[in-house]
Amino acid sequence: MIRFPAEWEPQSGVLIAWPHDTSDFNHHLDAIEETYTFIAKTITQYQRLIIVCHDDSHQQHITSLLISDHNIDYIQATINDTWVRDSVFLSVENDGELQLLNFRFNGWGNKYPHQEDNALNHKLLAHSPFKGVSHQDIDFILEGGSIESDGIGTLLTTRQCLLNPNRNKGLRQADIERQLLQHLGAKRVFWLDQDSLAGDDTDAHVDTLARFCSATTIAYTRCDDINDRHYHGLNHMEAQLQAFRTPSNEPYQLVALPLPQPIFDGEGQRLPANYANFLIINHAVLVPAYGDPMDIVAAERLEGCFPGRRAILIPCRPLVHQYGSLHCMTMQFPEKVLMGH
Repeated sequence: MIRFPAEWEPQSGVLIAWPHDTSDFNHHLDAIEETYTFIAKTITQYQRLIIVCHDDSHQQHITSLLISDHNIDYIQATINDTWVRDSVFLSVENDGELQLLNFRFNGWGNKYPHQEDNALNHKLLAHSPFKGVSHQDIDFILEGGSIESDGIGTLLTTRQCLLNPNRNKGLRQADIERQLLQHLGAKRVFWLDQDSLAGDDTDAHVDTLARFCSATTIAYTRCDDINDRHYHGLNHMEAQLQAFRTPSNEPYQLVALPLPQPIFDGEGQRLPANYANFLIINHAVLVPAYGDPMDIVAAERLEGCFPGRRAILIPCRPLVHQYGSLHCMTMQFPEKVLMGH
């Protein structure tokens, strides 16, 4: 029996890929390194952090920023993008044994170069703490940010991403559901109709829209401004979520997360700032912050979803300038996955 653990289950570590002067954040590296430093120092207070870096000099540079190497493992590897949520292993429990799944990654529908990112997992397997961990290569394109799991067989996703011909061309919804059943143990799949948030280049990843907080609770992006371009689409998504039922046939408890005020890049393009892109770690929930009054509102609501966890605001305004946020740049691994933990 296969089970795809929920993010709130005990973790053995989190992985990030540190930006450098030839990576996707090279045009505003100073600002983004401040954010990465804040995130790294926060995570290592609670658990292990694996940092993918470029080479020896890059590793030394990161060490100088973090001051301490406590709870940190470094792995040197070449990458195309820092958004490891979508290229790094997904972890499943297979008959009680934890296993890493290496799905194919094609640069969000061949939008960007991705050869190094698609090869990253095999590079990780050559190094501690991944060396020796059971893994499986799967000939199916799937990104971690495109699916949400409640840990007991329900997956949440979007039609725009998983049914997009730029991912697994020729596969119908039933075909994709069979893949999710086979590899992730999905007993049922909830499909959202919502389009991408403005500036999102992932074809509507669900981790910008709606997230399981427990087997009975879903936090979701809500828009109350009738003049905002997202208003009608997000209201339709809210109605869909209201119609979904838990395995015991009860309505889900829905927790609305506001949208921050729109953020634009230098060319006037709106960026995909949202609060659904939070990260759950051991004993804390890390909440994206954008210097907006809604930051506190989102943090308070999410802290209420996770008893025993502290909500910590993480400055993510620099991240959205590369069209992602906190959850997109991280990947957690369940307890007992990483060797030596």
